[in-house]
Amino acid sequence: MNLIVAVDENWAIGVQNKLLVSIPADMKFFRETTTGKVVVMGRKTLESFPGGQPLKKRTNIVLTRDKNYKVKDAIVVNSVEALLEELKEYDEEEIYVIGGESVYRVLLPYCKMAHVTKIHHAYEADTYFPNLDEMEDWEITGVSDEQTYFDLEYEFVRYERVKACSEK
Repeated sequence: MNLIVAVDENWAIGVQNKLLVSIPADMKFFRETTTGKVVVMGRKTLESFPGGQPLKKRTNIVLTRDKNYKVKDAIVVNSVEALLEELKEYDEEEIYVIGGESVYRVLLPYCKMAHVTKIHHAYEADTYFPNLDEMEDWEITGVSDEQTYFDLEYEFVRYERVKACSEK
């Protein structure tokens, strides 16, 4: 399983259920990476999309504790166990966790690769991603050249898990 996230220099990912910033090249990378794949998200992440609708050309799986939650064109599961069971139907390399904070935290132990857009700026934020640079079981295996969007600098960083996870 993979994950994809954009973080600021404090590993913040959002504020008031919105992304910190929208960078066209990051959005393009997200689209190209996840199109045709399985995306796993929480309810609030889904509801932050235009019209609260699932992403097109992807299998959308929503993890929520709300047992009555239903959404057209998405699979809804109510527990991590149910999610892991559902994900057995798919190639784990085709699965991308896309947020938000609580979903990233609960599924990080199951992920082997992380695509992180690192934005060199600190934003006001209320949601965060675990700092992979402080975790000994993750290592950087690829870094893009530094990119700029107006005066914002960022880079695409690939992390891979180096130790087998005890939870799998």
